[in-house]
Amino acid sequence: MAGKLRKVALKPVNVALGVAAGALAGLLFKEAWKLVSGDDDAPDAGDPDRGWGEILAAAALQGAIFAVVKAAVHRGGAIGTEKLTGTWPD
Repeated sequence: MAGKLRKVALKPVNVALGVAAGALAGLLFKEAWKLVSGDDDAPDAGDPDRGWGEILAAAALQGAIFAVVKAAVHRGGAIGTEKLTGTWPD
């Protein structure tokens, strides 16, 4: 019973961390794209003035940043949960 209660109690925290991670990843991507391309705006896949290479490079960079931030937040949350509860989350 305690395990289920812990999962329910941690759910809002995990949702908030996920939202914060998405916002952080978005900001990091925007800054990384500026450094890489010198352009303030990342290309949109539907932009007819951008080429395939630029669009796919931006998508790859964005995906990598989001994956790294997501993994870091997930790992940090698991470590924090273990410190608070004494057990590693399922």
